[in-house]
Order: sequence, then C-alpha cells, then structure tokens
Amino acid sequence: MQKLEIKAINTDIQRWLAVAADNVRQHLSEQLQVQTKSGRNDLVTKFDKVTERFFVEQIRQNFPHDKIVSEEGFGDQVHNMQGRVWFIDPIDGTLNFVRQRHNFAMMLALYENGHNVIGYILDVMSGDLLWGGPEIGLYLNEKAITKPDNKKLAAGLFGVNGPMFAYNKENIQEIALASSGARILGSAGLEFYQVVLGRQVGYASRLAPWDFAAGKILAETAGLSVTTIDGRPINMLKSQVVLATTHRAFAEIQKMRQA
Repeated sequence: MQKLEIKAINTDIQRWLAVAADNVRQHLSEQLQVQTKSGRNDLVTKFDKVTERFFVEQIRQNFPHDKIVSEEGFGDQVHNMQGRVWFIDPIDGTLNFVRQRHNFAMMLALYENGHNVIGYILDVMSGDLLWGGPEIGLYLNEKAITKPDNKKLAAGLFGVNGPMFAYNKENIQEIALASSGARILGSAGLEFYQVVLGRQVGYASRLAPWDFAAGKILAETAGLSVTTIDGRPINMLKSQVVLATTHRAFAEIQKMRQA
C-alpha cells in the first residue's frame, strides 16, 4: 500500500478512535451492564459492543470490500489474509474497564495480503495514541519516536499474563524472574505499548488475533521480535501464546526454553 493512501486512511482512523473514546469517557460514571463469556473474569459490556459496531460501520462505509476480524462478532468469518483485513479490539482490558474504569485500550490494525500496514493502540483514559507502520514509522500522538534499545532480558521489566504466571504455563515464571521484574497490566494493548516504548523488555500472553494484531505491527515496526512463545511465526487468525521482545531477550528466552 502506498504511503499517501496510508496517510489518508490514518486521518479517518484517528477520527474514529477519538469519537469512540470520547463516548466511553462520557459514560464512565454509569452503572455497567456486564455479561460473562468463557468465565467469570472474561467480561463484555455494552461499550464493547457499541464501540465495535461503530468501528465496523465506519470500515464498511469507507472500505466496503475489506474484511474484518473483531472480538464481539460484528465482523466477518475470515479464513485467510488475502486482500485487506482489519482487526478490531473495542475495549482491550474489559476486566480493568469494569473494575477500575482505567488501564484499558482500543486497538485497530490493518493488514494487506498478510503484510503489516498500520496499527493503533489508544490508552483511552490518558488519551495517548501509539500508532504507525513500516511505511510511515512510529508515533506517540503527533511525535515521531525512535526504536527501543535492544536490551537483554535482565535489563528490563517483563510483562506477563496473570494466570500463566500463577500456574507457570510455558515456564513463564523462570522467564519473568530472569528479567528485572514481572509486570501484569491486564491489557495486551498496554503491554505492547510498554514494550514498543522501551519501558519493558518483553511481554508474553495467550492472545486472540484482535489482542495482538495492532501490537504486532507496532512492535515489528520498532524492530522487535513478535513470535509464538517457542519462536514460530504468528498465525494471524488463531489464538496462541505470543512473545514480543527485544531480539537479545528473545535469544535468551529460547535458550531457557530449550534447556
């Protein structure tokens, strides 16, 4: 996709994100109607659904031939990455949203024929937007940012999935304890955000496609490694344990897992 076309799309997307985030912030004082999905801590609210429907409608109106992968079911049944494919996570960190009214994100990502185009992670409460892609670079709000340092595992904090850490899935305790310290934010988007900005050396969690699609684009644009926990390429249409790290930390983690 040409840079001029990406810039035009970016104008639309940033406007959609601003509208959706304003709507959520304006209604934060309301009592939430909460439903569960796979378990008591896998929650969905009307704001997840309203926000996703809004994004889907905007994409359908402006890009009617594109496909959409979305969390709450308003998108398409997508079986391959041919053509242009959007990924939507309307409220990433819904448990945080419900319990804290804080520490949650909105995420959008666009791929073309399986290739990274542009991704967005919006920290809804701060209003800070991390966005970019391989053709246009990385930005925090309107400021271009540089790639993070290629740190060793011990030189930085490591973000983890809470249940994975508690039950030591994929030997995640050893990995996290080899870092400067484990961190659990409860939002995949905000974890990727920290890694891309160089505030964490890595992040690992079991994620669905809408959880990692935007973060993958941003992390790879930042020169980071994004693979499965055992170093295989990401399947964009499958849930899996995703590892986003500096390349030095990635090499250390793979040695630990092979030991």
